[in-house]
Amino acid sequence: MQLNHAQRELTLKLVYYGPGLSGKTTNLRCIHARARPEARGRLLSVETHEDRTLFFDLLPVFITSDSGFKVKLKLFTVPGQVVHDATRRVVLQGTDAVAFIADSRRSAAMENNAYWRRLRANMRENGLDATQVPVVIQFNKRDLPDAQTDAELEEARKRGGEPVVGAVALRGEGVMETLHALLQAAWRNLDERMRLSRNIGLTEKEFLTHIFQQMDLKGTGLEALYPPVEKPR
Repeated sequence: MQLNHAQRELTLKLVYYGPGLSGKTTNLRCIHARARPEARGRLLSVETHEDRTLFFDLLPVFITSDSGFKVKLKLFTVPGQVVHDATRRVVLQGTDAVAFIADSRRSAAMENNAYWRRLRANMRENGLDATQVPVVIQFNKRDLPDAQTDAELEEARKRGGEPVVGAVALRGEGVMETLHALLQAAWRNLDERMRLSRNIGLTEKEFLTHIFQQMDLKGTGLEALYPPVEKPR
């Protein structure tokens, strides 16, 4: 987190981490597509000919609180290929929360577990306390035949304690719900450790409302929570 009182600006960094082709870039593209043009920056992407993210995507989203603080959200993905471990470590530096994008298929369990261990190792290498950085787990590709059942996901949720969201990112299902859980976890963690609400005069509800009223939430589980603001005629 970067808090600039002089410029009244707060910047949060969120990182999407997980195996190659698990759906990290698909998540960011969906978020970018659902954000209002005036509330989003350019989606930057560097890809190989295999259509895998080589370095990172950056999605800056800007909102202004009622107290006059500008809030910036920076969303990154890490490269999924094994050979880019050093880049993943660099991208993780200074993150406020992590979305771990896992492949729901049973055949992907071993790779998911390997990347989970690498996430913990990368955090330690960056001097991050893994117990202090919120993590939300998205089990993507729920539409595939070999996907784990809802009961199996519930067991995973009970074992780890992290929020778990099922998703089909290619169809936009679960993407906004994952982002919501991620932002909520990041805010609560920073508020508990740094009294964020008091410092900038912005509550968790206001923070989330400002963001998600800038998003197209049709067809998501958040639609009723954050009705769109009518633009003046």
